[in-house]
Amino acid sequence: MKANNKYIDILCVGEVLIDFIGHQNDVLINNTRDYHRYLGGSPTNVAMNSARLGLKSKMVATVGDDGFGEYIFKRLEDVGVQASEVKKISNKPTSVIFVSRSKKTPDFIPFREADYSISEDQIPTELLKETNIFHTTCFALSKNPAQSTILKKAEEAYKLGCQLSIDINYADEIWDNKDEALKVIIAYCKFNPLVKISEDDMLRFFGKELPHPEIFEFFHKEGVDKICLTLGSEGVKLSQKGKEIIQLPAIKVENVMDTTGAGDAFWSGFLFAYIKEKPLKECLEIALQLASLKLQNVGRLPDNIDILSKLL
Repeated sequence: MKANNKYIDILCVGEVLIDFIGHQNDVLINNTRDYHRYLGGSPTNVAMNSARLGLKSKMVATVGDDGFGEYIFKRLEDVGVQASEVKKISNKPTSVIFVSRSKKTPDFIPFREADYSISEDQIPTELLKETNIFHTTCFALSKNPAQSTILKKAEEAYKLGCQLSIDINYADEIWDNKDEALKVIIAYCKFNPLVKISEDDMLRFFGKELPHPEIFEFFHKEGVDKICLTLGSEGVKLSQKGKEIIQLPAIKVENVMDTTGAGDAFWSGFLFAYIKEKPLKECLEIALQLASLKLQNVGRLPDNIDILSKLL
């Protein structure tokens, strides 16, 4: 894609949350004794990672007018994420999620309050004209008014020539019902986003294990050109319409500290390389490197690391 000097490399629209990640390793929430606080939310992680990779990233989200909201603004500011469209509301507290610490997919309990109160005035047309990539998540689309706002603005972004992106991080807990989820995801797919999915997401979404070609075919039929299927320790597959599948192994990590946010790190690396107009295979290689770094750190990517020199 052409960067064409737009002011925003990546506009991340959706949930900003406080993650309370369990301190005890490899136990479910019912046996977790204490938690540590981290900034969370999938699009927030992508915005933060992108800024730390040197991209111009902007966040559209909503927080409560409380201590957690203040903490979020401070953290976004610290890494250089533009936060002028992060809205503060007084009638709902900042959303929080409790997450188990696990080498596999963690379990979680969401307490959703302010995060889904995203309104159209937070995404003005002028902002979309200055945006390269419009990124959101299945989580963000699960509740109104954020759902209708994002669908409307995604269509506008698409018509203005933005590349759309979505992490289909589907979970039953955050949707009223699966039929609605299916309808909303199909609506978003009409705008030909770059799609990131995981095997776990797809098992929850389809309610059963499907062969990978069937998963790819589902999304291709709905109008998606490029689908990235992450396979955990087995690596990744990327399917493009009418082309051979690209498959790469994961980078071996001896000591997995925390899987939370690994998918976001992967997608941040992919979008970073995509914006830099790297070939798709190289986009995947960079994505896998960033994911492996995340797996070795609890909460987020480490500050004391020169990420760029490891990626380019």
